[in-house]
Amino acid sequence: MEEEYYLELCQNPVQFEKASSVNNVFFDEANKQVFAVRSGGATGVVVKGPDDKNTVSFRMEDKGEVICIKFSLGNKILAVQRTLKSVEFLNFIPDCQHSEYSQECKTKNAVILGFCWISSTEVVYITDQGIEFYQVQPEKRSLKLLKSQSINVNWYLYSPENAIILLSTTVQGNVLQPFYFRSGTMLKLQKFEIELQVIPKPSKLCLTERDVSMASIYGQLYVLHLKHHSRTPNNSGTEVVLYHLTRDTICKKMHILTLNRSGKFAVNVVDNLVVVHHQDTETSLIFDINIQGETDGTVTIHQPILPPMSIRPFEIPQAVPSAVASQPPVPCKLYSSTWSVFQPDIIISASEGYQWRLQIKLQPVVNLLQDKGRLIDFLLQRKECKMVILSVCLQLLHGPERGTLPVIATVFDKLNQEYKKYLEADQTYAMAVESGQSRGIVTQKRPVRTQAVIDQSDMYTHVLSVFAEQKDGPHKFITAVLMEYIRSLNQSQIVVQHYLYELVIRTLVQHDLFYMLHQFLQYHVLSDSKQLACLLLSLESIYPPAHQLALDMLKRLSTANDEIVEVLLSKHQVLSALRFIRSVGGYENISARKYLDAAQQTGDEMLFYTVFRFFEQRNVRLRGSPIFTPGEHCEEHVHLFKKWFGEQALLKIILF
Repeated sequence: MEEEYYLELCQNPVQFEKASSVNNVFFDEANKQVFAVRSGGATGVVVKGPDDKNTVSFRMEDKGEVICIKFSLGNKILAVQRTLKSVEFLNFIPDCQHSEYSQECKTKNAVILGFCWISSTEVVYITDQGIEFYQVQPEKRSLKLLKSQSINVNWYLYSPENAIILLSTTVQGNVLQPFYFRSGTMLKLQKFEIELQVIPKPSKLCLTERDVSMASIYGQLYVLHLKHHSRTPNNSGTEVVLYHLTRDTICKKMHILTLNRSGKFAVNVVDNLVVVHHQDTETSLIFDINIQGETDGTVTIHQPILPPMSIRPFEIPQAVPSAVASQPPVPCKLYSSTWSVFQPDIIISASEGYQWRLQIKLQPVVNLLQDKGRLIDFLLQRKECKMVILSVCLQLLHGPERGTLPVIATVFDKLNQEYKKYLEADQTYAMAVESGQSRGIVTQKRPVRTQAVIDQSDMYTHVLSVFAEQKDGPHKFITAVLMEYIRSLNQSQIVVQHYLYELVIRTLVQHDLFYMLHQFLQYHVLSDSKQLACLLLSLESIYPPAHQLALDMLKRLSTANDEIVEVLLSKHQVLSALRFIRSVGGYENISARKYLDAAQQTGDEMLFYTVFRFFEQRNVRLRGSPIFTPGEHCEEHVHLFKKWFGEQALLKIILF
């Protein structure tokens, strides 16, 4: 079944010509491009990458076997190494000469181990005697040495994302020297030592390139060391040791990943997860260094977060002539010895002609992690997590795997902590922008809203409203869950949106739990709002006390005077409306016509008389005359008053 695999190879791999006696395959770690070089380039070079929209194809003169080939960033300049002493360059820039030019390494008797493009025009040679940093000048078809450093080198690693080159030094190879590159400068960082399991005598190279890699995990650069042990009753086998590499401090050992097996391994990093492939068992192990492990205060030991499992099978279509009937695809040999693994998530099979990105599928993880708190911790760190988390929440609330209230509360708290973090960051940004604009500068970046930010609208739409609408759901549990989510929001100091309170009220009314509704309102468990008051007013026909509860709520709000008046007038309580207006002030500016209309509609002549007289007296206080002005449009009401009570009942104008 598809769903049981939590790792898979991408469905749209880069395809290239298989490696053969006439076709050599190279990989460029900076551009993530595969080069297929036929006959030294004489019969064609094809360059493909996962993010390239167009394939680059060209031919070059066969000057011998190609050792290494790479484009500069942006595919502006091609660099080709054919000898151990020099690298040749070819411009791919419009209006520049396309003839080759070369640069030998400066150090006498040095051998070039490799080279790395730092930018579109900066390249670094790594030799067995040091490092040389060059500026390429394509228009002059030459290179300018910017800086060099002498040091004995066994092998090197390059992290293009961090612009750091790591050199293996000393006889044993375990002293690593990092160099950082930026804007035409080369900075030597503090060297550090990788712990060896056994120190041989006499000394020889113990730490090899295949056991070390560099990768960014949760925004931090780590050096990953595969520390091999034979598995015994007292030993858990090979470990992956993570050293945290920074530009300012010495590299420190921070994490140990326990593999509980020995043999051949390869490491990828996918979505901030360390994935360790084990060739012997053809399975992969997943580790999350952000999930709590055992610690001694300085180093944290982690076990696999999930049970070991194979990558999902991948089928390769068979290429057959068009005249021949199509053949069924053949399974790709997973964990093949011909696989090459590159950081962060690249797997290449030169023998099959495929370059994949390794991907993680989150839905299968849901059933593999039984501890729901740990599951949420895991999912919150992943890029495409929102819909999976919402499905976990819904699963927790109903169905055969329904969680207990304490477990549900823990999940809500974890989600709202992440939600609050984003709200605070967004508020800080808004304040910085406001103060920055007043000074004419804005330096702070707007916080990115990741899928881990699950707000009240998400929970309401995808979880709580669906859950509350269950016909057969236990109403007490439904109410408890809704109140638990509101409690969690309050605990995180997040303002609860009115639609959540409305959902609680509708749930209580649906199950005739009016006593509970009354208590929630009386003790202010549900916060006051105009929307809530309007909902209560609509419930009056089935629960008469709701009318007074709504009015009390509107009065407490003190910003809902107009709404209170409208409610009272709709109930034909005209005198109550006038008394309320007098109590809060501002009755001088109210519309007489509105209240006279409401009094007229009741058909109660004495009520109309009282209201009419109220406004006559108001007119006297305001203007010294009881007469309504033309702008008040009360002619109809004056006529009705005369009809019912006679003209002599009108207040007379008092002349002094």
